[in-house]
Amino acid sequence: MKIVIIGSGNVAYHLAKAFTQGGIPVAQIFGRNEKDLKVISNELQIPFSTSEIADADFYIIAVKDDSIADVSKLITKTNCLVAHTSGSLEKEKLNGNYRKACFYPLQTFSKTKDLVYSEIPFFLEAENEADFNLMNSIAQKISKKVLNSNFEQRKYIHLTAVFACNFTNHLFAKAKEISDSQEIPFEYFLPLIKETVDKIYKIEPKLAQTGPAFRGDEKIIESHEKLIKDKDAKAIYKTMNISIKDMYKNEL
Repeated sequence: MKIVIIGSGNVAYHLAKAFTQGGIPVAQIFGRNEKDLKVISNELQIPFSTSEIADADFYIIAVKDDSIADVSKLITKTNCLVAHTSGSLEKEKLNGNYRKACFYPLQTFSKTKDLVYSEIPFFLEAENEADFNLMNSIAQKISKKVLNSNFEQRKYIHLTAVFACNFTNHLFAKAKEISDSQEIPFEYFLPLIKETVDKIYKIEPKLAQTGPAFRGDEKIIESHEKLIKDKDAKAIYKTMNISIKDMYKNEL
């Protein structure tokens, strides 16, 4: 089977790396960014192109969501399987006369951060059982966590991921801005962050909540609001406190 990965960003890089480590040959990486493609090609010894997509049986489109529909038009072959890696788009967003699918890895990807691919969940959807089984056999060589998932489920999976990952990381960035403003090394907060994350492996997040809003300590909340100068940070602080109070209003 010939596999082509389309894209040169974080997801494309890690999929190519995971496939290589899992003994799954990748015939080509195709994309527009020649510089990034060269880096991936040199590291993983996979041919690349910016001009012509190689003939393949299975194409994986790993580009940003807004580009998937347009990029999918570049595949003119009909007797093939094409999957995107988005958690928020239906497989029908793919524009072509080929079999459509979704090959969605649930993880935050950065090229500079190594990952344990066997721990990454993969959510798959295909038009028929044979294509699902094909993708499942590939995913099983990479990960221990592979599930069948329709578009309706994936929408909520991605929404959950945004709350758990993207929003949380933004809060880390905002927290660092505050610590930096007082010349307090952010590394001093890393044990607190680690303990916060470690706890939810053992108890439900709702049961792990602490802090002034959870305790109903209005004086502390008021004093914090006076310290915050950045309007976005203040809005986040107020919104989060309201949400915490609402979640525990019958328990305080």
